[in-house]
Amino acid sequence: VQLVESGGGSVQAGGSLRLSCAVSAATYIPSCMAWFRQTPGTEREAIAGFDSAGSTYWDDSVEARFTISRDNNKNTLYLQMSRLKLEDTATYYCAARSRGPCSVVRGLYNYWGQGTQVTVS
Repeated sequence: VQLVESGGGSVQAGGSLRLSCAVSAATYIPSCMAWFRQTPGTEREAIAGFDSAGSTYWDDSVEARFTISRDNNKNTLYLQMSRLKLEDTATYYCAARSRGPCSVVRGLYNYWGQGTQVTVS
């Protein structure tokens, strides 16, 4: 199973980007898919997750600006990011947990994407 991310890039402050994370195996349906982000020298932190209960935002700074969604038909997770700020600059990772609800605990996730860079200037 691979998680293939796309959609990162450079954008001016106030702009928007949409990240995608596609699950390579059609038969693998994770119970939770989530987005994390990381800046150099810091730990990877959870932003938002999507499971059977719907969406959860763990980072208060993004809740009003980012929208997480999931297309089960395409087995793809999205993160629509709007009104981007300088502090949103990071490498963004998607993660999949095979069983159980979404969590901020990194060790509970079974698969990770390769990361996609988002740079806000």
